[in-house]
Amino acid sequence: MTPTNKTTPGANDSLKDKAQSAASSAAEEAKVRARDAANTVATEASNYADQAKGAAADEVKGVASALRTAADEMRRGSPQERTFSQIADGLADASDAMRDKDLGEMVGAVTDFAKRNPMVFLGSAALIGFAATRFAKASNHSADAQNAYGAQGSQMDRPQTDDRPRSGSVNVASPAINPSYKGGTV
Repeated sequence: MTPTNKTTPGANDSLKDKAQSAASSAAEEAKVRARDAANTVATEASNYADQAKGAAADEVKGVASALRTAADEMRRGSPQERTFSQIADGLADASDAMRDKDLGEMVGAVTDFAKRNPMVFLGSAALIGFAATRFAKASNHSADAQNAYGAQGSQMDRPQTDDRPRSGSVNVASPAINPSYKGGTV
């Protein structure tokens, strides 16, 4: 006799159900893990955005303070004083609003502010651009100075390119410097 490989219909259904159940639970677990990972990333991104928002609000408040100081030093009632004061007030309000709103609300608020006060917005944007440029240049010069400090060939040790004597004192009566010198005291 030949052996027959018979399986009962109930056993096939049982294996099929077990495989479907295992696949379903694995898919559900993958969904839960993906959702948890997405929530973690969203929380981290939100925390980073809040920190950046706080730093930006501090910078804007600093610019507003500097503008207010500049306005105080100008002649009372002059157009420059009024403009600086208006820009400073607008920036101070924007700084406070930054701290209280989320990113979507902030974009809407900036858009509304720009529509209501286009000149103040453009002036503020220009001043912030100038301030950022100055800050970047100052930071760059500071970094260059720190890197060059104590290094050979720093700017303090520039080579002399003329034929003057290399001693610490300069002889003004020298023929190399003063060709009309004929001797004597100058």
